[in-house]
Amino acid sequence: PIVLANPIASQMAVMRTSLIGGLVGNLAFNRKRQTERVRVFEIGRAFRKRAEGGVVPGFEQPLLLGGLCAGAAAPEQWGLPARPVDFFDVKGDVEALFPPDALRFEKTAHPALHPGRAAAVLQDGRRIGSIGELHPRWAQKYELGAAPVVFELDLDAVLATPMPEFREVSRFPAVVRDIALVVPQDLSVRALRDTLEARAPAIVRDVRLFDLYQGKGLEPGQKSL
Repeated sequence: PIVLANPIASQMAVMRTSLIGGLVGNLAFNRKRQTERVRVFEIGRAFRKRAEGGVVPGFEQPLLLGGLCAGAAAPEQWGLPARPVDFFDVKGDVEALFPPDALRFEKTAHPALHPGRAAAVLQDGRRIGSIGELHPRWAQKYELGAAPVVFELDLDAVLATPMPEFREVSRFPAVVRDIALVVPQDLSVRALRDTLEARAPAIVRDVRLFDLYQGKGLEPGQKSL
């Protein structure tokens, strides 16, 4: 981080490199006041040193969009069973900011995020952010109980989203094929979809995962998609 020469307080001695810390602090403030279900976001700048050998030396100040979800997935009600918000709920929120299938999610390591539940967000092969569950050590330090799910995106990438374009509806009824593929446990769904879509004829409009089975009837180390 960028160190300040004359900070106004000892805990503010460096410039922030991420919005996640402020969002987690906001959650901790709410938790101490008995607010369990929290949804917060922030748009603001982070401050970072440019990589060594860069074209322009010095600092960069990207505008970021950060968000945090904690507590129950839905408000308390009779129509849905209670469950905590999870990675896939927030992944869906992030995907809703972009056109369908515009983003890819790849496993990553991030100092603020759980080592096995974090992903890099990529658009056209370029990393534009991160998403994941808060690291257990930070959840414990801030006395949060269950860890929240957070994301952080480059705001420029969000604002550059193109408008949808009209495409003529087919005159023929859709044909749906349900195919079960048994694959190794460590094969990602994204890699499988990439292969299927690359080999699919032009008549195929969509390839979608709707089920995951692991257990009786399959060899160890396998899953059915």
